[in-house]
Amino acid sequence: MTLTTLEPTAALVVIDLQQGIVSAHPAPPIAAAVTRATRLAAEFRRHGLPVVLVNVTGRAPGRTDAGTSTGTTTFPPGWADLIDELDVSPTDHLITKRRRSAFHDTGLDTLLRDLRVTQVVLAGISTSSGVESTARSACDHGYHVVLATDAMGDPDTEAHRHSVERIFPKLGETATAAEITARAGATR
Repeated sequence: MTLTTLEPTAALVVIDLQQGIVSAHPAPPIAAAVTRATRLAAEFRRHGLPVVLVNVTGRAPGRTDAGTSTGTTTFPPGWADLIDELDVSPTDHLITKRRRSAFHDTGLDTLLRDLRVTQVVLAGISTSSGVESTARSACDHGYHVVLATDAMGDPDTEAHRHSVERIFPKLGETATAAEITARAGATR
């Protein structure tokens, strides 16, 4: 379903645009997604809408076919620092997650409810992991979910395509960053 409206109680949630992840995936599709996500953040700020910036500092414990994890991975210094392009503002809300979903054990739901947010717009990296997990949780928490499909990226283009085409339409509305930006001015 395409975007029908951007509510005056919308918040932008940007997933994992941090030094260690963005620098590991400098491919053009990721760079373009980063540019669009940072523009969305600037537009939300300009219109007085909440911006939530999420970084990740851990992994879920347990073994998977993709590798093992103890949940205590040590990352290099600066790995979890948000990228400079986000131009973090004093009005931004910062959330640190230790799992894929930004809702799991973070206080994000409480923050959004305190801000009276009813709609979340999601952008960031990785589409098929952090963004999709957060979208599923947002839907489960009862938020209206909007997925800025060109303001997200994944190192696996097929996984990105699958999330955008098959999963996201079941979780919320999809739109480009430009479509969302065009509606942001009408909310205030």
